[in-house]
Amino acid sequence: MRHAPLWIGIVVAGMMAGGALADDSAMKELAPTGKLRLGIAVGPNPGAGNVALDPATGKARGIATDLGAELAQKLRVPIELVPYPNSGALTDAAASGAWDVAFIPVDEERKKKVDFGPAHVVLQSTFLVAPGSSIQTLADVDKPGVRAVGVENTATARAAQRSLKTVTMTHVKTAEDLFEQLRSGQADAIAQSRESLIGLSARLPGSRVLEGSFLNSFVAIAVPKNKPAALAYVSAFLEGAKAAGSVRRALENSGLSPALAAPAGAKP
Repeated sequence: MRHAPLWIGIVVAGMMAGGALADDSAMKELAPTGKLRLGIAVGPNPGAGNVALDPATGKARGIATDLGAELAQKLRVPIELVPYPNSGALTDAAASGAWDVAFIPVDEERKKKVDFGPAHVVLQSTFLVAPGSSIQTLADVDKPGVRAVGVENTATARAAQRSLKTVTMTHVKTAEDLFEQLRSGQADAIAQSRESLIGLSARLPGSRVLEGSFLNSFVAIAVPKNKPAALAYVSAFLEGAKAAGSVRRALENSGLSPALAAPAGAKP
C-alpha cells in the first residue's frame, strides 16, 4: 500500500565538503522524479529504525531524516518524506517505486525485497514489561499465559517470535498501537528496539526494559532492488557520513546514544 507523501520542503542546494556529485546513472536511479523520496517508518518517538512526527507541525525527527536531508543536499535535489506505519510496510513498498532510499532494520526476509548498503546503527531488541509485572528476564516472557505483542512484519517481531518456544506473539500495525496494548493491560510484554522502548518506558512510569536482547543486528541504508548505481552511491555516502561524524550527530539529535553508531565498514 502506498502512503501519501509528506513534504518537508526544499533542501538548500549545496554539497558536503569534499563530496562528489552523482553521475547520470546514479541520479536516474536515486532521484528519478527530480527529488529524493525518503521512505520512513513512523513511531511515537525516534528510535533506531523509525522517526517521530510532531502532531502539531508535522515536522519529522529521527536519524533517517537527518541523514536523508544530508544526502539530498549532496545530490542537489529537494527531499520528500514518504511515511509508512512500520518498517515492514516501508520495506514492502520498495517494489512499487514509491520511495528512492530508506534506512531500515536488517533481517534475511528484507534482503529479498531491498538491497542494503553499509550499516549505520547497531540494533538491539528486547521487551518492555508493564508496571508491577513479575516478568524479570527474557526467559520469563516465554512462560505459558504471557501475552507478548510486536509490530507486524518487522524484523524485531520476527526475531522475538523465533526466541519464544512456548508463547505465540500477537501483532499490531504501529508502534503507537503496541504501546497502547501495554498501557491498557492487553499485553504483558512488547517487543521493539531497546532505544525505542526506553523512550516508551518514560511514558509509562513503573514499566521496565528487560536486560539482554533477542536480536542483535543493524539498521542500514537501503534502495529498491536492481539499482546498482544508486546502491554504490549511497554506500559511499553512508561510509563518508560515519567518518565525518554525521551519524553520531543524528543519533544525538534524536536523543539516542551516539555509541549506537555502527563502525566503519559494517555490512549487514
